[in-house]
Amino acid sequence: MRRFAILGSRAMSEGKLPLNDMAGGAGRMDVLVRALMAGLLTSHGIRHDTEVILHLMGGPGPARRIKFVGSLLKGVHAEERAVAGQIAKVLKEPTPARGHWVERSAGIFDSGGDIQHTLSEWDGANVVCLDANAPRLWASEQELPLNGNPHSTFEGEHGNFTISGMDIGFVLSDDKPLSEVLSDELTSRSLGSEWLQGHMAIAVCHFLIDQGMPLNLNQS
Repeated sequence: MRRFAILGSRAMSEGKLPLNDMAGGAGRMDVLVRALMAGLLTSHGIRHDTEVILHLMGGPGPARRIKFVGSLLKGVHAEERAVAGQIAKVLKEPTPARGHWVERSAGIFDSGGDIQHTLSEWDGANVVCLDANAPRLWASEQELPLNGNPHSTFEGEHGNFTISGMDIGFVLSDDKPLSEVLSDELTSRSLGSEWLQGHMAIAVCHFLIDQGMPLNLNQS
């Protein structure tokens, strides 16, 4: 399973989402929508071995998490406003209790809580915090494979998928440093010396996993 936790320190967590002002009034919800699309969508479909959790931390009210599970999703298309509309429907509902997931529609789940709740739910997965100042994510002195051998794969029908391979989670933030909300005990890795936008970083992570590139996951 490929997991992505996207932290939105200013993203609104409840109320009427202003679809015409997602960059301002919604607390940079546009950034989260692009990250969500990069995590879940391919050119002609959905990544069924992937889930994305948006962490809405900007209020009003308590922090909220919205989880999109690729193997269960229906009706999600590659258009930012349409994806934002799915989020808008969730924000109209009361925030559930922390750690309690409520399915709002096919493959879209809603819960209270923060990144610490998510990490506890990811127990057993390799968790990587993306940080341009950290060691590289890929193993040193490794060449890109000529033939892809994905680290995770899936097979089955909608809602009944078998997912196999690596269980890995990535944590990304907006402009707030991850060090302010995460423990130093977690593994930090970079995708290069430049700070990439979140959706671009997610695409690179998928590429490395799709190709079966050896990853540098040992704690250091």
